[in-house]
Amino acid sequence: MTGPVLAVDQGTSGTKALVICPDRGVIGSGAAPVRPRHLTGGRVEADPHELLSSVVDAGHRALADAGEPVTAVGLANQGETVLAWDRATGAPLTDAIVWQDKRAAGICAELAPHAERLRHTTGLPLDPYFAAPKMAWIRRHLTREGVVTTSDAWLVHRLTGEFVTDAATAGRTQLMDLEATDWSPEALEAYGLTGERLPRIVDAAGPVGRTGAFGGDLPLTGLLVDQQAALLAQGATTPGTAKCTYGTGAFLLAQTGARPRRGASGLVACVAWRLAGRTSYCLDGQVYTAASAVRWLTDLGVIGGAADLDPVGASVPDAGGVTFVPSLAGLAAPWWRGDVRGSLTGLGLDTTAGHLVRALCEGVAAQVVELAEAAATDLGAPLASLRVDGGLTRSALLMQTQADLLQRPVEVSALPDATALGAGALARLGLDPRLPLDEALPRRAPSAVYEPRVTATEAAERMGAFRSAVAAVLERTP
Repeated sequence: MTGPVLAVDQGTSGTKALVICPDRGVIGSGAAPVRPRHLTGGRVEADPHELLSSVVDAGHRALADAGEPVTAVGLANQGETVLAWDRATGAPLTDAIVWQDKRAAGICAELAPHAERLRHTTGLPLDPYFAAPKMAWIRRHLTREGVVTTSDAWLVHRLTGEFVTDAATAGRTQLMDLEATDWSPEALEAYGLTGERLPRIVDAAGPVGRTGAFGGDLPLTGLLVDQQAALLAQGATTPGTAKCTYGTGAFLLAQTGARPRRGASGLVACVAWRLAGRTSYCLDGQVYTAASAVRWLTDLGVIGGAADLDPVGASVPDAGGVTFVPSLAGLAAPWWRGDVRGSLTGLGLDTTAGHLVRALCEGVAAQVVELAEAAATDLGAPLASLRVDGGLTRSALLMQTQADLLQRPVEVSALPDATALGAGALARLGLDPRLPLDEALPRRAPSAVYEPRVTATEAAERMGAFRSAVAAVLERTP
């Protein structure tokens, strides 16, 4: 049995680290904030040095909390966040362009004639959310120097000196051949990135390099993009199992097995993980604004923070006719319209903060329903239930709203940091390849199960109102 491992989840607004013992579970935790800058024109940037320092600080805090040595490190990353950096020194040459950033929309528009071919090769639609458009934008507008990669490759280089990325993160670029899990010359040419030095694509578990960043000399043996790490921790390893993580955005992934499933529903076909050279695939759908929509409502002074969702929402019995399409950073799957803005309709002099909170919860939950229904279409069967994790699952109002609109049970993970737990499981697998996958995974049991409390008819009516509001938003944005 391997000893404790350090698992680090480098996220959009902060980094969480856990020390995980195989038999005692989480024995230490630490966190460090990250402060992305939301600029005009849909631009979102982060300081690369802050990303790195948050990883190191959170890791040291978790180790201090545990008071025990660890045997390996696992790292989960944001996925589509990119930067240019000097390959020799590791120095950043640009700020990190965060996954929510929309500045590369023009590049996607230029590539419209290649959209279907790129989607077939890479599994991804043309959208500035993914890494390749941002990488091409950096090369056009900021610098031709150094290398341009997703943030994980830079972090791993700064920690170990290696130049690698895992297959699932590479799959978030729109530069990787989905079936070969290798860089696609065709996609690189389409984006004008032919000749770029790109990181070596590795399995999610296995020795990557060694780091002294956390004291001592530790192997980095686990590496995976954040949402797939949460999918793994939730035990969604068989086709048809699904999870949704409610963080800055909300992300629904459904496992599809050993072959990619390219449907017509608007979901993304992508790599779940590659272990021992064998690839598992999943369907992926995104809601761009979840906790970030709550922060927006907080910044307006309507609520004091996410903890106010339930008490403020409980002050009224329903949304009072208010409909909120929280597309504050655009609409992702299944619409793929990053250019649209949010919509708040049905306001009256009697509208209260409680109505706005309930409308926000319904807007987020309704988008997740659209993703779940799209996944069911592509899988050929409805999801039996939905396993959920992330900070917003603490809101009973949001989770009950989700169950009501989905008309399926919603199982809230008792493991609040599923992404880090997935990274920890991979670190253990990387240390001991003989370890069965199910033994590496954390013990999974829901802390709560929300059953639908409204009829299918009422749920359909509420979904109909939301869909009408989305159609109006789309009509206003040609």
